Amino acid sequence: MRFRLTDDQRALRDGVRGLLARRFDGEALRAAVDSPGLDRALWRELGAAGIFALRVPEADGGVGLGLPEAVLAFEEAGRVLLPGPLVATHLAAGVGAGAAEGEAIVTGVDRDGLVEWLEEADVVRGDAAGAVALKSVDPLTPLHRAPAAGARAADPVAVLLTAAEQLGTATRACELAVQHARTREQFGRPIGAFQAVKHLCAQLLVRAETARAAVYAAAVTADPVDIAAARLLADEAAEQGARDCLQVHGGMGFTWECEVHLLLKRAWVRARRGGGGAEGEELLAADLRA
Repeated sequence: MRFRLTDDQRALRDGVRGLLARRFDGEALRAAVDSPGLDRALWRELGAAGIFALRVPEADGGVGLGLPEAVLAFEEAGRVLLPGPLVATHLAAGVGAGAAEGEAIVTGVDRDGLVEWLEEADVVRGDAAGAVALKSVDPLTPLHRAPAAGARAADPVAVLLTAAEQLGTATRACELAVQHARTREQFGRPIGAFQAVKHLCAQLLVRAETARAAVYAAAVTADPVDIAAARLLADEAAEQGARDCLQVHGGMGFTWECEVHLLLKRAWVRARRGGGGAEGEELLAADLRA
């Protein structure tokens, strides 16, 4: 399959990227790490831009686009590590008051009882009674755990949008690795001239582009099996990509001021959301058996 974006899709992607560049650049990311909490003004701006209402029909006040367009927007959010329960709020748009406009922050309890941004949320989908705070590895994703929510399947749209966020993070890891390899010098040469570093950057690109093809295909077919495959590839691209990006940066990548370690931490947390890991593998295995 060939996935050539339409002019409207490119305009949407570029518009979201421009909005996030203005409102949540690298400086804002580090400021958010130092002072955790959701920026309500930014959340409302996302709502005004139609991010949450992309798939809500125009007759209901939404943008009236489809899953491929939502994937493009969430890929850009993942690229800049935009914090907040974006997926849950997007899913609530059109059915929950204020979600589409960004006036309400919506979170949800997944099948393992994990809840993101519980204390900031205005609406919680699922039973979060008795939830206890966890120590999150990602400073921009506070976590709680509620009593086990039961073995219900994850929403395929939520699984795909999480994959899109992971794809954005994998893409950013590749960009940062290549940029550092071109500018950092050792022994009088850019480190990108050394074979080991070349191989790492090449592997970053291959994983990210493989995941991109799978995520875009799943957005077109909306098939649960395609979505499961896309999620597994995107999780791997984000997690292993961030690890390889750290390797390219060396010890510098572990410093608090560097963005790279935040990519890995967010990828770890997203990978634990429902629909990834063993759940996706079991779905694929069942389809193969069938």
